[in-house]
Amino acid sequence: MEALIPVINKLQDVFNTVGADIIQLPQIVVVGTQSSGKSSVLESLVGRDLLPRGTGVVTRRPLILQLVHVSPEDGRKTAGDENEIDAEEWGKFLHTKNKIYTDFDEIRQEIENETERISGNNKGISPEPIHLKIFSSNVVNLTLVDLPGMTKVPVGDQPKDIELQIRELILQFISNPNSIILAVTAANTDMATSEALKIAREVDPDGRRTLAVITKLDLMDAGTDAMDVLMGRVIPVKLGIIGVVNRSQLDINNKKSVADSIRDEYGFLQKKYPSLANRNGTKYLARTLNRCGGARICYIFHETFGRTLESVDPLGGLNTIDILTAIRNATGPRPALFVPEVSFELLVKRQIKRLEEPSLRCVELVHEEMQRIIQHCSNYSTQELLRFPKLHDAIVEVVTCLLRRRLPVTNEMVHNLVAIELAYINTKHPDFADACGLMNNNIEEQRRNRLARELPSAVPRDKAAPGAGDMSQEPGTGNWRGMLKPSKVEEVSAEEKSKPAAALPASPQKGHAVNLLDVPVPVARKLSAREQRDCEVIERLIKSYFLIVRKNIQDSVPKAVMHFLVNHVKDTLQSELVGQLYKSLLLDDLLTESEDMAQRRKEAADMLKALQRASQIIAEIRETHLW
Repeated sequence: MEALIPVINKLQDVFNTVGADIIQLPQIVVVGTQSSGKSSVLESLVGRDLLPRGTGVVTRRPLILQLVHVSPEDGRKTAGDENEIDAEEWGKFLHTKNKIYTDFDEIRQEIENETERISGNNKGISPEPIHLKIFSSNVVNLTLVDLPGMTKVPVGDQPKDIELQIRELILQFISNPNSIILAVTAANTDMATSEALKIAREVDPDGRRTLAVITKLDLMDAGTDAMDVLMGRVIPVKLGIIGVVNRSQLDINNKKSVADSIRDEYGFLQKKYPSLANRNGTKYLARTLNRCGGARICYIFHETFGRTLESVDPLGGLNTIDILTAIRNATGPRPALFVPEVSFELLVKRQIKRLEEPSLRCVELVHEEMQRIIQHCSNYSTQELLRFPKLHDAIVEVVTCLLRRRLPVTNEMVHNLVAIELAYINTKHPDFADACGLMNNNIEEQRRNRLARELPSAVPRDKAAPGAGDMSQEPGTGNWRGMLKPSKVEEVSAEEKSKPAAALPASPQKGHAVNLLDVPVPVARKLSAREQRDCEVIERLIKSYFLIVRKNIQDSVPKAVMHFLVNHVKDTLQSELVGQLYKSLLLDDLLTESEDMAQRRKEAADMLKALQRASQIIAEIRETHLW
């Protein structure tokens, strides 16, 4: 579904250039009265000030706003080779061709200029739309339409039938069955008198594509709140009711940013509506519209799963004792000259294993989302399918069972992806080798600095210099083993520091047996220079390799979920339905109509007979006598 949105945007561009409306494409249409906060809602979704603001009639031409999500590194490629830019966000108008706008104040001014060019400068309106594309990494892929606010009394040079003109303009956009109607109503007005919901119900009587937005929650009269409205107790709306807090005109004049406004909105909702705060606000509205656009699974992959993996600490759950224990267990009774590779592999596998749980959780979230899609489709089935409730239930059951069967297969594949990373620790990976080389140089430099500090108190400089020079000339800077050999001075220092520690346990008296298990072991002590260096090397190696594996998992898990779950269900759904339901023994039962539909048909048949009888009676009258 996410891949369809850019295609739809391109189709809109094609038909807009020729002025044709041959096909009706999905879009979100913002409807409301003047000064209800429509433009503020749009700016909050974009995250930037780009629309003309003020009191009275401000939006005087339809604005078709396409939000295009681009990653920061793809900005130049998306903008085009001929117009390379350095900005992370920019805009393009259809009427200015390939001109790039990086200053959003210029975008606002261009909207005002283009509006006045067609509609004049004295409150007139025009049905000719302005097309604007916003490219940013902070938006989701959506197509929004901002329309003039509904009004009653003409002002300026507006015609007397301005109310009718605006109404027809709104109906032109919301009559599209593929559009989502964003009905904006101010909280300080009575929702029962909402003009936006009234006109939405004319084209969407069941409310299947209407989403209500309640603005200006902070401007309600003292002693009142919007709890009943937001809970849907006043007027229920199937797609939901979401409350937001707009910037005031004073905030706009004082250049209050949208980010600051969203932060203050969150604080207001937490204070005034704590139980509903997580289901209201601008961010929740953006996520809801995103789901309406069919990008929820994409959101799970790139936001939920991605952020969860990034929050996993490469060294989480490891401490110095764990690392030293692993090193000692790997070396056995004989001290080693190098940090053993076995200890690194043992510890890094333990950390990689922690990536399995969030990966399986990603599968679960996608599975739950697909179940919600099934439930949504079943709740908003076509009228033909609702005629046959048993067929409807059977279809839902078949799809649900198909999803249930694919879940363990997908989980097994994700488990195998992690197991593959655990099966072979590739220390020759190019990224890992480069990291080892950098760490080798850094540790060598740190060792030289530490050696220079310890020379005056350890050994004479003239005796230590040759040894230090020999170490600096050792080869193997590109191999992570090469950075682990200790210097002679550090070994001498470590042995000297360890001698007093060895004498700590009380010496047994002559003639008494010694039980080594009873000898007290110091719980906390200062690590020797070599132990500190070994721990530091192991930690850096673990972190470097863990980041490589995490990147692989973050890329491969969504691909596995798409192949084994989403695409498989999509490709086999039709054959599964035919195989399970297209059976002669089941047809009569599945095509049994609901009792309500049968009763309506019986009543219609009886009415038809009565009308036919009445027609016969009227036909029998041949003469009319006037008395």
